[in-house]
Amino acid sequence: QKEVVDRMAADPGSKVYGRLSVMLQAYCRVQALFDVPPGAFSPPPKVDSAVVRLLPRNEADIGISDHQHFESLVKAAFAQRRKTLRNTLREVATAEQMESVGIDPGDRAEAIAVPDYVRLSNALVG
Repeated sequence: QKEVVDRMAADPGSKVYGRLSVMLQAYCRVQALFDVPPGAFSPPPKVDSAVVRLLPRNEADIGISDHQHFESLVKAAFAQRRKTLRNTLREVATAEQMESVGIDPGDRAEAIAVPDYVRLSNALVG
């Protein structure tokens, strides 16, 4: 579905940027290639479709020290979308730890780019 492709390829700050966007973009280059009209299928679906290309990143490009910790951090950050990272990550990271890697604790999860999540996760696992 086109909606899922939009979420997969979303940029930070967009309404559809979320946990799926961060996790997928951390491990793959995501390219939304083109839309497919309903008439291309028989019977035509009631949803719009799109084609996406996922190109896996090599381990060196990913740069995540602890994959399980990274996943937990991203999950916690997006658990309550309308709250700031200061509140959603309270149990995981201090404001000082976030600031040390260039993240404003007053930002919401959807404003943070994938490399920033990677840096924070790596800093927290030492």
